[in-house]
Amino acid sequence: MKKIKLLFLSALIALSLTGCGQSVDNNYLDNQKDELLGASPVEVEYLVVGGGGGGGFQDESGAGGGGGYQAGTSSISFDTYSITIGGGGNGATSANQRGVNGSDSVFSTITAVGGGGGGSWNGVDGGSNGGCGGGAADDADAGGGTGSQGGNGGNSRDSSGGGGGGGGASQNGEAGGVDGTNYGGDGGNGTSNDISGTATYYAGGGGGVGNSEHGTGGLGGGGNGAFVAGNGTNGLGGGGGAGYTNAGEGGSGVVIIRYLTAEASATGGTITTDGLYTVHTFTSSGDFIISAPTGGGASYPQPKLMWF
Repeated sequence: MKKIKLLFLSALIALSLTGCGQSVDNNYLDNQKDELLGASPVEVEYLVVGGGGGGGFQDESGAGGGGGYQAGTSSISFDTYSITIGGGGNGATSANQRGVNGSDSVFSTITAVGGGGGGSWNGVDGGSNGGCGGGAADDADAGGGTGSQGGNGGNSRDSSGGGGGGGGASQNGEAGGVDGTNYGGDGGNGTSNDISGTATYYAGGGGGVGNSEHGTGGLGGGGNGAFVAGNGTNGLGGGGGAGYTNAGEGGSGVVIIRYLTAEASATGGTITTDGLYTVHTFTSSGDFIISAPTGGGASYPQPKLMWF
């Protein structure tokens, strides 16, 4: 449809500019075509994942929640867009503090909230709210997820002897003690997305710590609960596991943008191709600069003049 409109406009311009024996300025027509292409929005697919939350410290501690998860399509103009990649939150270093929330990731008007930090054993036992909620410690309540961006953290049940798992993008964290007394809860699973060309899970919650058994991190980079906890996976936004002697850090987030190669040309991030699509993957902050296809896109025939 765009091509038909451009050809029709070119013909009208030619008729308005020409008379008997006059010629058309083809450069002028090319400029009009390029201006129209530049004004037209292009549809892109996007995935935006926030940084994962840090895990809680010491026994019965809760894990960090995965980063918030946002995916969909958007029509954008040819322009420059700042990309922000959220870092993972630090794990707690004492029983008197929670794990630190992850930072937000941003593309255009789309923000994925950082994951909530996990609760620790002594007095700061509730998990923090975040993109996905942090797990709770010591018979407390977990942190909540942000809207549709992720699940809630797991609670710590009365006398369970285990901390809750962090929430994941598609699943709440498991409560401590569900699998047995003194068991830490598993992290909630993240969500699978194939925007990169390969189906990959993102934003999994970390595993909680129990007095005897520890929770496993959720699919999507969640760190395992352990004496020395596992970190969340960078580039997936996984939550950090809770730890007896060392709490896990949250993994950094990611922004991935995909569009039909024939419809646009862009720079920024790591650029790959997947069939008809071009894919830009950002694991660090930068600019996404999108413009009309290289060479002006499709070739449009110039109008031919006839003598009467």
